[in-house]
Amino acid sequence: MRIERVTLAAEVHRAADLFDAPPREAATRRFLADPTHHLLLAYDDEARPVGMISGVETTHPDKGTEMLVYELGVAPVARLQGIGTALVDALAAIARERGCYGMWVATETDNKAAQATYRRAGATEEMTFTLLSWDLTDI
Repeated sequence: MRIERVTLAAEVHRAADLFDAPPREAATRRFLADPTHHLLLAYDDEARPVGMISGVETTHPDKGTEMLVYELGVAPVARLQGIGTALVDALAAIARERGCYGMWVATETDNKAAQATYRRAGATEEMTFTLLSWDLTDI
């Protein structure tokens, strides 16, 4: 397995099955163009994409910069092989290189696989929280 940072939209589309929904062209270009957005793909020995992680640096005046693990996905045939943990570790290395003071992720309380992956990669549970959101799309 190898892990590489994605810079081309074609690679994102080649890995479309790893995302929750098909990548959108304009959003893909915008994500890849932003130097504070990071997308890594894991490839198997036959150069097929088998895992992805995205991260976004967020900066606040009184805190500095931290890395948000935005999404992690591993192909069903590649699960339980350490790919998710390796992707989290690779993103953490980028966060350190970029001077982030920390890295965080939110996941569903019933997503035991994600929680186990993040813990294997060194994360600790800080607290429970309530997620509130706004739907800003026109319906």
